Amino acid sequence: MSDKKKILIVNGANLNLTGQREQSIYGKQDFDSFLNALRQEFADKCQIDYYQSNIEGEIVNALQAFKGDTVIINAGGYTHTSVVIRDAVSAISIPCIEVHISNLFARETFRHVSLLSPVCKGTITGFGLEGYRLAVSAALKQG
Repeated sequence: MSDKKKILIVNGANLNLTGQREQSIYGKQDFDSFLNALRQEFADKCQIDYYQSNIEGEIVNALQAFKGDTVIINAGGYTHTSVVIRDAVSAISIPCIEVHISNLFARETFRHVSLLSPVCKGTITGFGLEGYRLAVSAALKQG
């Protein structure tokens, strides 16, 4: 049996448009090319699965179905509104790391409150797509 960790990255609403929408906030690189490079970088240490949905309930289903070691979640706008995604994160028995491409605290005040942060192991915000790489590194260092 492989000793590689299994990590799931979950992206929420509108993150399928990364690299296209609001490039001054989210950058110019599309997520798929970033994900491919991330998978190659960590190929010998972990398996990185990926799920993206614009639909709240589908995100909940993906969280509940995942059988692995760590979830890295960027719920997008659902971060500030979704009690059901918070409850799903809280209900699973594996650590979750919250990631945000932009610095939520440098944006509109309604983005300053995350419903997910209190039920996640940690939060990485404001480092662009690099935040996902930091989260994978953190997940690999966990026991």
